[in-house]
Amino acid sequence: MDKKDIIDAIKKARDSKKRNFKQRFDLIITIKNIDLKKPENQIELFVPLQFSKGKDVKICALVGPELAATAKESCDLAVLVDDFDKYTNKKVLRKLANEYDFFIAQATIMPKVATVFGRILGSRGKMPNPKAGCVVPPATNLRALVQRLQKLVKISVKANAAIQTVIGNEELPDEEIADNVLTVYDALLHALPAEKHNIKGAFIKLTMGNPVKIGEKETSEQKMGKKGMKKKSKEKSEDREGQKEEQKTEIGKRPRKEVESATGN
Repeated sequence: MDKKDIIDAIKKARDSKKRNFKQRFDLIITIKNIDLKKPENQIELFVPLQFSKGKDVKICALVGPELAATAKESCDLAVLVDDFDKYTNKKVLRKLANEYDFFIAQATIMPKVATVFGRILGSRGKMPNPKAGCVVPPATNLRALVQRLQKLVKISVKANAAIQTVIGNEELPDEEIADNVLTVYDALLHALPAEKHNIKGAFIKLTMGNPVKIGEKETSEQKMGKKGMKKKSKEKSEDREGQKEEQKTEIGKRPRKEVESATGN
């Protein structure tokens, strides 16, 4: 994938209607020629981006007393093992699952985490995952992990032959968004059995905009359409200028008194 093509697609996506909120950029990649019914063809990756995702990532830690202090300092919420009983209510648990992006768990209490939180977090793909580094021993630098998770995206190809993930927002420079796109694309490419032959297409999309295909060249009809629109716009401008000149000429031909009456002088 060529970086210039990515930047061109980003610029086209930016041409969509402006909104009264900060839109995010998503990368969509569609997959082909792969049987996802076979478990060996299913993919789950956690990819660290080079630059910011353009959104704050909220992190909840499920820990024992060993990590209680550092979890409270580093994470948005720390739930101690002694307080797990507060989350047996499904409504409370669903609210927790919806509010946080990543969940960190202390390895020594994982059986209790699975018992209390597994059913709801698992259904949302948010169970603490060792692949993301979210299952940790009792002596762990949680601050470093939290910083890493701020730039981490999850790529999953299981039920659907496509992925969609955030790679920035409209306030970020095109170059940074493009580098994030390349990072995700390359990670997925090397995880696919036939690599580029399994990729059908890649698209850039703003939250409220239409997908723009990366690397799509303008057809001759599209180019002619743009030229036609420019020509029509030029002709309209020339018509307006011609009408103004005709009006000036017409006024100049009238008798002085008639002109003064017409212009209010």
